[in-house]
Amino acid sequence: MMNKIGFGRTDGRTDGFIRLYELNTSRLLLYIVREMLRRFARINSIPNYPVDYHEETKETKENETHPQNKTSSKYIHPHLEYQYLNLIHDIIAENHEHVSRNGTTFSVFGTGMLFSLEQGTIPILTTKKMAWKTCLKELLWFIQGQTDNRILNDADVHIWDDNASRDFMESRGLAHYAEGDLGPIYGYQWRHFNAEYKGHTADYTGKGVDQLAEIIRCLKHPTERFSRRLIMTAWNPCQIDEMALPPCHILCQFNVNNMNQLSCALYQRSGDVGLGVPFNIASYSFLTHLLAKHCGLVPHEFVYYLGNAHIYDDHIEPLREQLLRRPMVFPRVEISVLRDNINDYTINDFRVLNYQSCDGIKMKMRK
Repeated sequence: MMNKIGFGRTDGRTDGFIRLYELNTSRLLLYIVREMLRRFARINSIPNYPVDYHEETKETKENETHPQNKTSSKYIHPHLEYQYLNLIHDIIAENHEHVSRNGTTFSVFGTGMLFSLEQGTIPILTTKKMAWKTCLKELLWFIQGQTDNRILNDADVHIWDDNASRDFMESRGLAHYAEGDLGPIYGYQWRHFNAEYKGHTADYTGKGVDQLAEIIRCLKHPTERFSRRLIMTAWNPCQIDEMALPPCHILCQFNVNNMNQLSCALYQRSGDVGLGVPFNIASYSFLTHLLAKHCGLVPHEFVYYLGNAHIYDDHIEPLREQLLRRPMVFPRVEISVLRDNINDYTINDFRVLNYQSCDGIKMKMRK
């Protein structure tokens, strides 16, 4: 039996479609299976691309002395960071180019990763140096329901500055907002979902739905912690046009198993793979560790689902460089104190231990 079937290219070339003429059924099935395995290989912890690491440095040799990270030129030890690196490779290889709102991107739609949080593990990427304190400060700002960018600036965090700029706010029809006011974004929806927004200086105590407080209440309850309804969403269609930027990471769900282990699953509609995704992995992993500590549970896993995963055209070359780097052992996080109120945790309550990484990679953030 002969088959004539067209498939979308997945091998990285850009000449439209590959047509399979006169393949017998068995060969066709092998082709399909191989392509399926390749597409889903990014959820595995080994690279699905040829690895040709740069010349080893003293840093990488020292890193290899760790028993969990033994590698050689002939053997690559599995590492969960390869899920992220595989995603970079696949986006570049599949070469689906789009002209988007804020520039040219290459993207895939639909991918997933899973990271262990056991024994204090925190998946802060190691193939580039991560500003994890900036990430954690932003998370604590979200938790407090804040919308004032000046609070972040006072903490030397500037990741929202472009989206808080006057020209960008005017482009969103929000020129009437006060300086630094970002509107009812992430943290506001977590703590005051759909409450009428009256500016970043208003008192919202008791207004809207406090989704995070309800999740904490359930996680502390001996039976309600097993609910399948432990969901927190930042996507509020009623207030999208009041936000400086519609949320990208839009919904997370928490789950407790019969060993009182806490996991978090995140769905993100849009992910800037070069800059945003590494922050999102770390941020929701920190959040899971924090909620486990606060509610007397044990951190287990962070499960990450992405809709549109994209790389901006000017990030391609820096990310190719990152693919040449070897992951190191993920660090551990310790939270030194148990606060009565989730709002009261500070950056000083967290210790990240044994974080080793390659050098930073500079990329421009898009508005």
